[in-house]
Amino acid sequence: MAFASPISPSLHSLSSNPFSKHNKILTLNKIQPFSLSHSHPLFRIDCGLLWQGQASLNYSLYSSSTSADYLLDEALEKIQLPKGDTWSIHKFGGTCVGTSERIRNVTDIIVKDESERKLVVVSAMSKVTDMMYDLIERAQSRDNSYVTALDAVLEKHKLTALDLLEGDDLANFLSLLHQDISNLKAMLSAIYIAGHATESFSDFVVGHGELWSAQLLSAVVRKNGLDCTCMDTREVLVVNPTSSNQVDPDYLESGRRLEKWYSHNPSNTIVATGFIASTLQNIPTTLKRDGSDFSAAIMGALFRARQVTIWTDVDGIYSADPRKVSEAVILKKLSYQEAWEMSYFGANVLHPRTIIPVMVYDIPIVIRNIFNLSACGTMICGRAGCENENGQRMESPVKGFATIDNLALVNVEGTGMAGVPGTASDIFGAVRDAGANVIMISQASSEHSVCFAVPEKEVNAVAAALESRFRQALDAGRLSQIAVIPNCSILAAVGQKMASTPGVSATLFNALAKANINVRAIAQGCSEYNITVVIKREDCIRALQAVHSRFYLSRTTIAMGVIGPGLIGGTLLDQLRDQAAVLKENFNIDMRVMGITGSRTMLLSDAGIDLSIWRDLLREKGEKADMHKFVKCVHGNHSIPNTVLVDCTADSYVASYYHDWLRRGLHIITPNKKANSGPLEQYLKLRALQRQSYTHYFYEATVGAGLPIISTLQGLLETGDKILRVEGIFSGTLSYIFNNFVGTRTFSEAVKEAKEAGYSEPDPRDDLSGTDVARKVIILARESGLKLELSDIPVQSLVPEPLKASCSAEEFMLQLPRYDQNMEGRRQEAEAAGEVLRYVGVVDVVNQKGTVELRRYKKEHPFAQLSGSDNIIAFTTQRYERQPLIVRGPGAGAEVTAGGVFSDILRLASYLGAPS
Repeated sequence: MAFASPISPSLHSLSSNPFSKHNKILTLNKIQPFSLSHSHPLFRIDCGLLWQGQASLNYSLYSSSTSADYLLDEALEKIQLPKGDTWSIHKFGGTCVGTSERIRNVTDIIVKDESERKLVVVSAMSKVTDMMYDLIERAQSRDNSYVTALDAVLEKHKLTALDLLEGDDLANFLSLLHQDISNLKAMLSAIYIAGHATESFSDFVVGHGELWSAQLLSAVVRKNGLDCTCMDTREVLVVNPTSSNQVDPDYLESGRRLEKWYSHNPSNTIVATGFIASTLQNIPTTLKRDGSDFSAAIMGALFRARQVTIWTDVDGIYSADPRKVSEAVILKKLSYQEAWEMSYFGANVLHPRTIIPVMVYDIPIVIRNIFNLSACGTMICGRAGCENENGQRMESPVKGFATIDNLALVNVEGTGMAGVPGTASDIFGAVRDAGANVIMISQASSEHSVCFAVPEKEVNAVAAALESRFRQALDAGRLSQIAVIPNCSILAAVGQKMASTPGVSATLFNALAKANINVRAIAQGCSEYNITVVIKREDCIRALQAVHSRFYLSRTTIAMGVIGPGLIGGTLLDQLRDQAAVLKENFNIDMRVMGITGSRTMLLSDAGIDLSIWRDLLREKGEKADMHKFVKCVHGNHSIPNTVLVDCTADSYVASYYHDWLRRGLHIITPNKKANSGPLEQYLKLRALQRQSYTHYFYEATVGAGLPIISTLQGLLETGDKILRVEGIFSGTLSYIFNNFVGTRTFSEAVKEAKEAGYSEPDPRDDLSGTDVARKVIILARESGLKLELSDIPVQSLVPEPLKASCSAEEFMLQLPRYDQNMEGRRQEAEAAGEVLRYVGVVDVVNQKGTVELRRYKKEHPFAQLSGSDNIIAFTTQRYERQPLIVRGPGAGAEVTAGGVFSDILRLASYLGAPS
């Protein structure tokens, strides 16, 4: 098909005999016509309107032939186009044919395809389409650099041809290429003069990229021994442009033209141009966005092909964007409907239009990676399930997740909307007039409001159009507001099985809630193939990671920051190091320590700290500690939906951050007692915030180290039991001291042993003062429902009054033996009565008070039978009134305390979706 180009205002009309064997080149004001296929009916371009800025391409078809030509045509018409499973369709995008080496790879795939017949659709070489559009932009902007830009296009294709072809094939291609470039220069010159190019002119210019690519590939295929014909699809594909910047294929007319084309060009291997087509009036046009994929699907339908294979640079369609979800998996099969939904909501592998032609004939589409031929890709077909490695059929209700960013939510609200016919029509009529695209619509059954999502770049025009349309209703109060909520994203869950699986929505929203994601709007069609939610843009990746993790049982990944790498914190990091592989392999839990901070130095990492050398890294690469920077780094990785801060200090300054961290969606785990035993008002605010959100705050290790004391108490209350009294030995240090304060051993000797064994604080007075026990008592009292301050708890201190604050820890240990006599007397009195001394804390819920003191217990009492640093706690409740519920075990030491914190971390992982 030859296309003539307007060159100057004095262009004359064109007439010729396009079927004549002698009409190879037509001269028009010394300019050769565009000769794309160089053998078919000639289109005449009338540029009379170009100079008024209203250029159009008008074509007249001329035909004349000798009687011999008619006889030849009759013979050719008898060649029938074979249709059906003998044909396979391949589509190669611009990346696949971007270089001469890649064109060879494509040729190898075509040659090795064992299909009886094959049609190959190709895009322009990589970047060429953009280069062609740039030519038009420069020309109509009257920038004469379009000439050198066109030379670059020529050079790119010339060098590729020189590398791939030789002999007559090379000469023929270069001749056609130079002829096309010459004519393009003439057309661009006309556009330069006019300062304007119509859509038809633009489509005509841009289409050359596909033609050159197809000519090159068909020549290389022939060079490799296959009989191959090149098809200019503008001679075959007929489309009707629509008002929405799209085109609708005319399958009936396209089928007729394909039959005629094939009768003149019978071949078992055809290389066809993608992206380009013609209107019914033979005006060149394109198939718009992702047109080459669309071309392949249309061809598949016209040929009734066995399969359409789309070759690209990814291994297939993923369950989520792998750039955002590292654990996204390749979906082996999708239904047409699932692929349609996912492609609409941002899965970039396929455009929704591509699926329409093949659905009619149940032709599967396969997505393959040309750079990874070992990958099986994704098949899109009429019936899609999934199978496990043993071939057993498994049904996943949600196949995949997709997102659309840079949206704004528009909310039209007012009591005057309810029950008023035509309101929705007026709203979306205004949106249409503003030229905006509505991505999602949501309306409550009360009809009080309608909200919808539009691209953020269009929202100002939409808001203005709505305010203009509804000005009277706004002034009269029938509409209360037209509100714009910017910075939104859409998250869509897609799956055909969602329609028959209860609980999918609950699982989706539960996963979002546990990731502390607020949902702004929801939409679901009655087909139930898709659930769409609108969320903050900043939450998008975290939300995507959270829901994917929940439905695909991929690893529950938690970003962790450890505050206080001292004795307990350091032991916890070592425990995490030792268990990391087991947690990943057996429980799908991926703990990533993103930061470690002490009071002076911190260590940060975007990918996760290597815990096998964390001490060396902290020492060698640590930076000055900064709590705000630390939290920002740990929480800043949006690809990890869950963040937990583990406070292993005993610092009230760190505890003061808890409320802000919870408010920002960070989980907190701590053995630090300061927050829960601090001022009552702050404690109540902290717990209220934690309860009203899905942010978790775990503090099991604040009482009893690794013993399940807090969880036992909470379990009793949650199941309806009533706490009467909690009494226990809460200090592992003091338990050790009094368990060993027997025989001839003095009290000071028992204290010294506890210090040397590592049970006591560096200054034993911190334990002997009873303050630590008092904090544990106040924590349990508040858990039991008592509103007590720490100052409400009377505490019996074991520190002699003269030694409370007047000396150092070393001096205290030297002076303590001078006061042994007093404690020795109390021990002897207890022994004489058949009792032992124990330092206990008591929560008297009935009388709403608590105490910390040294008490005597009969030797048969459970408190008298402890050993080492064991803790023991007795819960007296309505259910356990006659015989208290006893919890007993080690209550001191870095290993058990860190173990208690670790247990809370695993409990958090379970709540966030990890298998329990």
